[in-house]
This record gives sequence, structure tokens and C-alpha cells, in this order.
Amino acid sequence: MLPLTDSALARQLAARAGDELLILRDKLGFGDAKALRHEGDQRAHAVLMSALAESRPDDAILSEEGKGEQGRDGAARLDASRVWIVDPLDGTREYGEEGRDDWAVHVALWENGDLTAGAVALPAQDTVLGADEPPKVPRHDRRIQIACSRTRPPEFLPRLADAIGADLVPMGSAGAKASAVITGRVDAYVHAGGQYEWDSAAPVAVARAAGLHTSRIDGAPLTYNNPDPKLSDLVVCRDDLAALILKGIAAVR
Repeated sequence: MLPLTDSALARQLAARAGDELLILRDKLGFGDAKALRHEGDQRAHAVLMSALAESRPDDAILSEEGKGEQGRDGAARLDASRVWIVDPLDGTREYGEEGRDDWAVHVALWENGDLTAGAVALPAQDTVLGADEPPKVPRHDRRIQIACSRTRPPEFLPRLADAIGADLVPMGSAGAKASAVITGRVDAYVHAGGQYEWDSAAPVAVARAAGLHTSRIDGAPLTYNNPDPKLSDLVVCRDDLAALILKGIAAVR
């Protein structure tokens, strides 16, 4: 049997960790949300670390839940040519809330300076989006729909919406919001403040493969595997809306 490609592996691992999270959710229930969230983070992280150690033992890893060389402070990844950037459970808050499906698992590969593979699993939506087979992004004749954080949206976002004639659509995890752009549910995702590379690497890899615009809110490129993994802002949107949205952000910030 031929070994899995990096893209196929990303998709498989995101799906596998997502399945484990669904099983755990059913087993523990929502009576102790804090315990469920903690166990979910740890269980999904363990699944990904074990699988990557077996499948890609020579690659470095940057995981939100990792410690030492696998975490944000690990120095080995800075000299590595291949680094898996993973978020075992993106949207921990939503995972612990009964009925919510806007949480995700992120698996991306950074190789020699760029993202080369990525997958976002949305387990409660029975969906996995991969950069190897990105969906065709539909376009709608409607007011612009912008996905935003339901708990900590950028303070300038209402002004942006007014300036460009858009509606704000609050939803959960970064992966869920970016995926909503990829699938055409919304037209853009704008965020500023409080994110790290693992929050956006996999969604950005898939979005780029689908032909979407991705950048910082000032239009600068998104870069990964930096010494400081904080990457606090981003725009993911339809390519034909990028100039309008970036110009609007510059005007209202």
C-alpha cells in the first residue's frame, strides 16, 4: 500500500480526531462542561500526536495543546523544513455547549516557508474540508455576509458593516467561520485580536486552495511557523470582495 500523501493524511487525521471528540461528547454529556472541554482538548491532541509520530516521525509539530517541543515554545520547529500546525479542538467553548456544531479540528502542514496541506473537520456537521479537494465556492446575489466572533468581535466590525453594506453573522470557532466562507454560507470572515497560528493555518490552507483571498487586516500576507506564534488578525473572503473589505477596514479602524 502506498503511503498517504500529506494532504490525504491531514484530512484523515482531522476526521479521526473529530470522531473521537463526538464519541467523547456522547459519553460524557454536558453535565460538567468544563471537564468535557478539558478532556476533549487532551483526547484530540493525543490522537493527533500519536498518528503524526507514526506517520511523519521526522516532522516537527506546533500544537495548541502541546508542551515543550510540540508547543508554542518549542525551538526545534524553527529550524525544521516541515512543521505540522494543529489545533486539536478549535472552539472549545462551543464543543461544551449542547446543540452547537460550530467547532472544528485543524490539521495543516507548513513546508519550506508556506502552507502545503491542510484540512478542517467539522465533526458535528459531518464535514471535512481539505486543500486537496476544495469545494467550488458559490457566489450569491445578496448583501455581503461577514462571519464574526460571537463572543469577542473586533470593535470596528459594526462600522465596517455599515460602510460596505454588510450583515454580521456571529458564530463559534475560527475554523467554523472560515469554513462558512469556503462553503458559501457567508462571504467573508474578519477577525482581529486573540488568535494564534493554529487557529488559522488549516482554514487558510483550504481557503487558498479554494481560490479565496487570505491576508492580515492591513492586507499583509499571513505567514506561519514564526518564533512568536501569535497571529491575531486575518481576513478570509471572496477574491472579488477583498479590495472593498480591506479598504473599508482601513477607513474605519
